Amino acid sequence: SVLTALCDSGRFPDSDPAAASATAAAADPWGEDLQLALYVLYELHYRGFAGVPDDLEWDPRLIGLRGHLESRMLGALRAELSGAPADVDAAFGPLLEEPVDLSGSLSHYLATEGELWQLREYAALRSLYHLKEADPHLWVVPRLTGRAKAAMVAVEYDEFGSGRSERIHARLFADLMADLGLDPAYGHYLERAPAPVLATVNLMSLFGLHRSLRGALIGHFASVEVTSSPGSRRLVRAMRRCGAGPAAEHFYAEHVEADAVHEQVVRHEVIGGLLAVEPRLEADVAFGCAATGLLEDRLSAHVLRSWTAGESALRAPLSR
Repeated sequence: SVLTALCDSGRFPDSDPAAASATAAAADPWGEDLQLALYVLYELHYRGFAGVPDDLEWDPRLIGLRGHLESRMLGALRAELSGAPADVDAAFGPLLEEPVDLSGSLSHYLATEGELWQLREYAALRSLYHLKEADPHLWVVPRLTGRAKAAMVAVEYDEFGSGRSERIHARLFADLMADLGLDPAYGHYLERAPAPVLATVNLMSLFGLHRSLRGALIGHFASVEVTSSPGSRRLVRAMRRCGAGPAAEHFYAEHVEADAVHEQVVRHEVIGGLLAVEPRLEADVAFGCAATGLLEDRLSAHVLRSWTAGESALRAPLSR
């Protein structure tokens, strides 16, 4: 019904709102139908779709449906993470040390044995995130004050190229894609994206669009920054080993240095500043961190399972 409504300029097929709620409640929270519907609804708050009227962004029927889908996803997350740490130190502590066993790490696999076709698939998958990198995190800025706001804006300023359009991280990722022979157009690989990658992008949109989840969004942002530098270092090796090209290597080299600095600012100033003002949000920050790890692990498992079976991790493989 979501795609029908958007393709038909907001004319919904006849449906019972209660039935729509029941359908959403019964849907697989990690299945393709729910995750794609959420992704499409969220995209209305980013760049939208050609031919879809801008005013559908706040259509009450779409917002109502989105709420049902969000409740299903958020409920599933809370259920799966019911035993996760509720304090920041316990949540982030394991992320601050390189694990001894990297067998489940996608970046480790790519650095040690990945092939060029797998790097291309990885970039196509990640393009849904990186081509809107840092955008959803900006939604938290008006919801912060003092130290947290100042530090968050400082980090985001770097993400957006420190005032230079050619250094915007999303632009650097588009350059990476071009080096790998991929189409760098925004959203180009959406139709090939499996549910696990849609879920990782939907998570930050879910947190970003709700003021009540501002703590979880900070937890998501901090988790990404804390884990980015070591993962990026491995991906530099992967790009270099496979001869992916200088722009492909540069994107991750940029993140090795920048995110090592960002990690300290985010943990001490953004999280520290937020909790100094709103200490009750600590459990939400920890939840955001845990949810990020859960969905990233699920994506890594899907990709590695596909690749070790000699199959594409995409819904439709790229030409090799």
